[in-house]
Amino acid sequence: MSATDFDMETTVNHLLNFPESVGKFTYPSRSHETHENKGVSSIATDILGTPKEYIFYMDVPGLSKSDIQVTVEEDNTLVIRSNGKRKREDGEEGSKYIRLERRVPKKLMRKFRLPKDCNVSAITAKCEKRGAHCGG
Repeated sequence: MSATDFDMETTVNHLLNFPESVGKFTYPSRSHETHENKGVSSIATDILGTPKEYIFYMDVPGLSKSDIQVTVEEDNTLVIRSNGKRKREDGEEGSKYIRLERRVPKKLMRKFRLPKDCNVSAITAKCEKRGAHCGG
């Protein structure tokens, strides 16, 4: 992290009044900038902090639970990755997708530095089907 990044991180955390533990999530490890992860994409993540836990929400349309790996590496780094390929849901006979905009990269990885007081042995993960279905 350069001096400029550090100053920006401090300023943003101060302006938005983030607690230190939440501020760490706003600047996750930059896996996409390393040579070993060339071609690996990142995916948008929402992080909800509650008094008891942090919850990470990621939209991964077409991926199943078995396609996603969640691990904790050194320095309390949460790693979420997938090499899965999107599976198209079967529709009615004769139907086909007109447009597919909710794309998941073929390879994705996100890394987040967890707070030092995080109980990494209590980390759980689940994959749920959610979304809006509009007919017409």
